[in-house]
Amino acid sequence: MEVALVDFEIPQSPTMPASCRHGHSSCTNMISNWKLLLSSEGTKDSEMIFNRLAKECCEDLFVDKRGLDDGDQKVIINIAGLRFETQLKTLDQFPETLLGDPLKRMDYFDPMRNEYFFDRNRPSFDGILYYYQSGGKIRRPANVPIDVFADEIVFYELGNEAMEQFREDEGFIKDVEIPLPNNDVCRQFWLLFEYPESSNAARGVALVSVFVIVISIIIFCMETLPEFRDETDPIVPSVVQPFNQSRRYSSVAPPSAMAATFTDPFFITETACIAWFSFELCVRFLVCPSKREFFHNLMNIIDIISIIPYFVTLITELVTTPQESSGQNMSLAILRIIRLVRVFRIFKLSRHSKGLQILGQTLKASMRELGLLIFFLFIGVILFSSAIYFAEVDDPNTQFVSIPDGFWWAVVTMTTVGYGDMYPITVGGKVVGTLCAIAGVLTIALPVPVIVSNFNYFYHRETEAEDKLPLADAVEQAMKADTGAKQGSNTSLNIANGICTQVGQFG
Repeated sequence: MEVALVDFEIPQSPTMPASCRHGHSSCTNMISNWKLLLSSEGTKDSEMIFNRLAKECCEDLFVDKRGLDDGDQKVIINIAGLRFETQLKTLDQFPETLLGDPLKRMDYFDPMRNEYFFDRNRPSFDGILYYYQSGGKIRRPANVPIDVFADEIVFYELGNEAMEQFREDEGFIKDVEIPLPNNDVCRQFWLLFEYPESSNAARGVALVSVFVIVISIIIFCMETLPEFRDETDPIVPSVVQPFNQSRRYSSVAPPSAMAATFTDPFFITETACIAWFSFELCVRFLVCPSKREFFHNLMNIIDIISIIPYFVTLITELVTTPQESSGQNMSLAILRIIRLVRVFRIFKLSRHSKGLQILGQTLKASMRELGLLIFFLFIGVILFSSAIYFAEVDDPNTQFVSIPDGFWWAVVTMTTVGYGDMYPITVGGKVVGTLCAIAGVLTIALPVPVIVSNFNYFYHRETEAEDKLPLADAVEQAMKADTGAKQGSNTSLNIANGICTQVGQFG
C-alpha cells in the first residue's frame, strides 16, 4: 500500500520589524516590572509598579514609531472633542511645560483612543499650540477673552516669561521692580517706614504719620485766625490784624517777641510735628537701597520741602534783631512765601492714601491729554480775547480796554465758571461770548473721556489687587529665600497692579 506524501505548507512565524528585532531599551524594564507585579503581594506595591509600567509602555503604544526617528512621531491631542495633531519634537522644545514633560502629560493619556485628552477651552489651544510651533511666541486668538487665555497659560504651565509676554502684548503695564536693602536691619526699617501694608507695626507707624500730618495742617490753618494771630508778627501785614487798626505795617518786633514766639502753643506743636517728620525722613534716608534714587522720588522731595519753612523761620527768629529787620519788606515777602510752602505737607498723605495714589497715577498717565487740553485752552484764550476786544472797542463803557485784559474773561468763560466781573455789552461782544462758551465746552469735553478711562483702569487695578498675594507674604518669602542665597544677591520686590511678588536673582 502506497502512501501518498503530500507537502503541507507549514506556517512560519511573522517576521518582526527591524526595530523590534533589535529590541528597545525599555523592554527589559517592562519585563522586570511585569515580574514584580505578578510576584508582589501588597496592594500598594502592585498599584505603584503598575503605574510605573504604564508610564513606560503607554508612550510606546501611543506613538507610531515605524520608520521614524525619535521626535518625529505624531502626537494626538484631544481638546474637549477637537483633535489636534503635532510632532513629539515640537512639544519637546519646552520640557518644563505640561505638554513638553512626558510624565506630566501622561496623566491625561487615554489608552483606549491612543490620545491625550484635555477638557479645556478649545479655541484657546490654537494659541497654546502656536507657542510650541513658533518656538516661544504667545498669541491670543481673537475670539478668546483675555482672562480665559490667561487661565490656559497657567494650566499648560508655559511659565512666567510667556505670561509676561502675553501681558505686554495685551497692553498691561510692565511690572516695576522696587529693590530692597541687602542688610536685614535696613530692610526691616525700610519696610516699616515705606510699606505700611508689610506688617502691623508698619501700619501703626503709618497711622502715627497720618495723625501728625493732620495736626500740622490744622495748626497751619488755625494760626491765621485773627483771635490767635500775634499782632507783633512781622510776617503778617498789620492791615489784616483787627485788634490794632491804628497800627500801620511795621516789621519792628519788640525784644520780648522772640521769647513769645518760642512759648507760643502753635510753635511748640509745630516743633513736635517737625521733629517727627525729620526723624522719619532721616531714618528712611539712612536705610534706603539707593541714596541717588531716594532724591529722585517725588514724595521724598515733598517731605524735604515740607520741613524747610520751619528751619528757615527758626533761623530767622534767632539771628535777626529788630534793628536789622526794619524796613526789609523784601525779606518778609520771602518769609511769607516760605510759610506758604508748608501747605505742601498735605501731599504727604498720598503716601498713605490709595485714592491719592490712583489720582497721581492717572495724572501721570494722562499728561499728553492734559497738555492738549492746556494747548487748546491757550489757543481759545488768544482767539476770543482778541475777538472780544475788537467787538467792544468802540463802546466807551467797555471793560475790555486791551487784549491782555480779555485773557481773564476768556479763561473763566471757556471753563464755564463765569464770575461776571467782566462781561460784553455790545451785540457783537455777546455773540463772541456765546461762541467762546460753546468752544470752551467742546475743548474741555474732548480730552476728558481719555482721562476718565485712565482713572477707571487704575482704580479697577487697585481693587482687583486686594484679592491677591499681600505684601507681607511676599516679604516673608523674600526673607526665607535670602537666607539660602549667596552674599551679594539682588533681592527685590516685584510690585505691579498693586500685587507684590518675590523676584530674586541668586547665584
